[in-house]
Amino acid sequence: MRVAFLNPQGNFDSRDSYWGLHPDFGGQLVYVKEISTVLSSWGIDVDIITRRIIDPDWPEFSEPIEYYKGIDNLRIVRIEFGGKKFLRKEKLWPYLKDYAKGIIDFYEREDRFPDFITTHYGDGGISGTMINLWTKVPYTFTAHSLGAPKMERLLVSERENFKEIDEKYNFTIRINAERIAMKYSVKNIVNSNVERYDQYGHGLYKGWIDINDDSRFETVYPGVNTKIFNPYPKDIDTEIKKKIFKKYPKNHLPWVILSSRIDAKKNHISVIKAYAENKRLQDLANIFVVTRGIDDVFKDTLSKSDEGILSDIISVIKENRIEDKVLFFNIEGQQELAALYRIGFERGSIFALPTIHEPFGLAIIEAMACGLPVMATKHGGPVEILKESGEEYGLLIDPVDTKDIGEGILKLITSSKLYKEFSRKGIKRVREKFTWDSAAKKYLDIIEKNLDKTLIEPEIPSYFLNGRGILFL
Repeated sequence: MRVAFLNPQGNFDSRDSYWGLHPDFGGQLVYVKEISTVLSSWGIDVDIITRRIIDPDWPEFSEPIEYYKGIDNLRIVRIEFGGKKFLRKEKLWPYLKDYAKGIIDFYEREDRFPDFITTHYGDGGISGTMINLWTKVPYTFTAHSLGAPKMERLLVSERENFKEIDEKYNFTIRINAERIAMKYSVKNIVNSNVERYDQYGHGLYKGWIDINDDSRFETVYPGVNTKIFNPYPKDIDTEIKKKIFKKYPKNHLPWVILSSRIDAKKNHISVIKAYAENKRLQDLANIFVVTRGIDDVFKDTLSKSDEGILSDIISVIKENRIEDKVLFFNIEGQQELAALYRIGFERGSIFALPTIHEPFGLAIIEAMACGLPVMATKHGGPVEILKESGEEYGLLIDPVDTKDIGEGILKLITSSKLYKEFSRKGIKRVREKFTWDSAAKKYLDIIEKNLDKTLIEPEIPSYFLNGRGILFL
C-alpha cells in the first residue's frame, strides 16, 4: 500500500531544518513526519509531498526527491509550483492547482498512484479534493487549526478590520478551501474533541460539516517521540547545561520555561506580566524564554515579527527592572529542547503554555514526557491532555488573567508533593495515551476502512481550478 501526505506548506528535509524557527515550520511538520515514520516502519510506502524550492537562501529544499537516513519506505517528494523562490504559506493559494496537477503527473510517470491520501491544513485539503476529483483517490482532512476561529481572534485582539487581516492572511480563500476539504473528505481527523466542537462548530462552517455526525470525524491524539523526549539523562544535557550556566553563572532558581515559538498568539507576555506583578514569585523562580535562532535579544538583528513581539516583552521587563530575572537562551532542535526540559526538572522548574487558544498542545506532552509539571491555557486541547475523568495531570489557567497565572506558578513550584505528583503522572500519561505509534495505528485503521469508499464528486469553484480569483465569505 502507498499513502501520500499532502503538505504544500512547511517544507520537509532530512535534517528537519528550521523547525520551530519560522511560522511555516511548526508542529504539523513534526506530526506528519512522525506518523509517516511509524507507518513506513510497518512496511507501508509513504510519500510526504511538499514544494520544491530552488533558492540559494533555502538550499535544503532543492532536490526533487529526498530520503531520511535509516528510514525505509519513506521519501520526501517535492513538486515544482509557484515559481522557484520560497513563499510564505499565505502566498501559495493561487498555485495549488499546479501542485495538485504536479502530483498527478509525478505518479503517472511512476505508473503507480497512492491508494490513499491524507491532507494537512486548508491548502493540503483543497489540493487533495482536486486530486480526488480527477483520480477518485480517497482522502482524509487534518486541519490542525482552522481559519475562521483564528480570524475571529485576530479581529478582536489586534483590532484590525477584515480587509487588513484578509490581505495579510488570505482568510477568505483559506476558509473556503477548508469548507470544501471537510465536506468531501472521507474523514475529518481532529487532534482533540475540543477542536471538533469549537473549531469545526464555527458559524462559517455551518452547512459544510455537521459536528454532531460521528461518521464524519475521528479523533487522533498526536504523540511524542519518547526516544528524544524522556526523563533519562543524556550526554547532550551536560553540554546544554554548560552553555546555559556560562551565560547565566549566577542563576540557581527554578525556571518557568516558555519554549513555544515567539509569536503573539503564544502569549508569552502574559507570563512575563504575571511574573513582574508578583514579588514573591520573583524571589522563588526565574523566567526562561527559548529564543530559537536568536542568541541575544538585546543585540541581534531580528526579523520584523520577532522584533515587534520581543520589544513588547522587553519593555515590560525593563519597566519592572527584572532584566536579571528573565533569561533568554537559544535552543535549537528537539534534542536540545528535551535536554533543557530534563535540566529544568533537576532544578524544580515547570513548563508554561499560556496560548490564548491552543488546538492541541504538542509542546505540553513533550515537556510532560521529560518529567516537567505543566501549566497551560484552559482554552482548547490542553483541557483533554491535563484533565480526564476527574483526574488532573497539570494546571489549567486563564491565559489573560495574570493573577491566575502567577498563582498557578506559585502553586507548582512551592508544593513539593504536587510537583512530584504531576511529574510522575505526566510521564505515565504520555506513555499510555500520547505516542506516535498509537496515532499511526489510528491513521492506518481509518485508511484501511476507507480505501474503497466512494465519495460524492466534489464541486470545486473555478477560482481553485483556474488558480486565481477569490470568492467572498
